[in-house]
Amino acid sequence: MEITHANVQQHRATLPQHALVLTISSLTFRLLFVLHFNDDDATRACYPGAKREQALADVLMEHVNLCCGSINQQLVAHFPDLGMSTPFALSSRCIDFIDELRPDHVWRYALRPGGEARLAVTACVCAQAAMDFTASAMEEQGEGELELF
Repeated sequence: MEITHANVQQHRATLPQHALVLTISSLTFRLLFVLHFNDDDATRACYPGAKREQALADVLMEHVNLCCGSINQQLVAHFPDLGMSTPFALSSRCIDFIDELRPDHVWRYALRPGGEARLAVTACVCAQAAMDFTASAMEEQGEGELELF
């Protein structure tokens, strides 16, 4: 598999059509992973379990979720407040808005597994972004009481 680091213009100009997005977040940072892919025969050939009637996005979501889960397990020992999203599918054009996250670091890679398939990865770290929610004062509740809704 050939992996090359791409600059922003090269990366955007050559992005495959689809994207899968995952995030790992804590109270102090957010990691965002975007896997860009085309649902074509060359890409399907890299994933032998992909059946023709099954969407390639579903197959890739399983793989990406396993990889991200492994990263999450390693980080949770150091960041106990860690949370991981489930993968979700978007258009690769979503990458045009990554600067809205005010990232501290962004890495872009072009992947050529098997020589013919074309994948791309964008990894983003937001370490200094302000919290995007506010907590209001919590109402005190008695201990051991059951509240019915």
